[in-house]
Amino acid sequence: MSHDIPAEWSSLDDHRLATQLARTAGQLLVEHREQLIERGTTHWQLCDSGDMLGHHFLMDALRSTRPSDAVLSEEGSDDRKRLSNDRVWIVDPLDGTNEYGEGRADWAVHVALWEKGHLVAGAVSLPSVDLVHSTQPAPVLQPRPAGKPRLVTSRNRAPYAAVVVARALDCDAYRLGSAGAKAMSVVMNEADIYIHDGGMYQWDSAAPAVVAAAAGLHTSRVDGSPLVYNEYDAWLPDFIVCRKELADDVLNALWKTQS
Repeated sequence: MSHDIPAEWSSLDDHRLATQLARTAGQLLVEHREQLIERGTTHWQLCDSGDMLGHHFLMDALRSTRPSDAVLSEEGSDDRKRLSNDRVWIVDPLDGTNEYGEGRADWAVHVALWEKGHLVAGAVSLPSVDLVHSTQPAPVLQPRPAGKPRLVTSRNRAPYAAVVVARALDCDAYRLGSAGAKAMSVVMNEADIYIHDGGMYQWDSAAPAVVAAAAGLHTSRVDGSPLVYNEYDAWLPDFIVCRKELADDVLNALWKTQS
């Protein structure tokens, strides 16, 4: 299935294009889920068809609007020509596939642009709640409320790094599904720290990282080193998004476990 892409999207700047792509992909996925549930489907059919719908839409849209750019998508084969391209879109067409299939709200669409060594634009759509956070205009970070730091972690497991930080900083902890939903909960001042280790890929963190950084949050690997994208290996196994005023405490807690 191919998608008709409005010609005027080609004239959008990269920030507005990322926003439009993330928003539209999310709307298509919401409609798709409603239609399949109404007709009758299985969890796995919904998950698989949703992944492919989001992927094909984003690939069609980027081929139409940015034909010279490369794309790294979770659902596509890795075209290594991206390594010699100055501009690479890093996308996760459906982040939180299981949550999507379960009818939950904590799933997302990720669209990010890497250019000449850096993430420069991006958007994270939370379609079930009709929100898109993007790099322009950047989210406005609200003051952190008084009380214990709030840490968000995986629905299905407690990553070691998250347990270490939660104990060291005496955090209140809660769980959400997709990486995009967790990172955006920090952007939206629903949490103060999101930390993940033990496995993820470039498309899991690229859009959340660039949007979070635009909002003025700290982003890094769990050892404090920068997040580096468009590497040969798409594996980028760990990720921190947190309030800048908590970053030193988070990193020091992790450093003590390694010393």
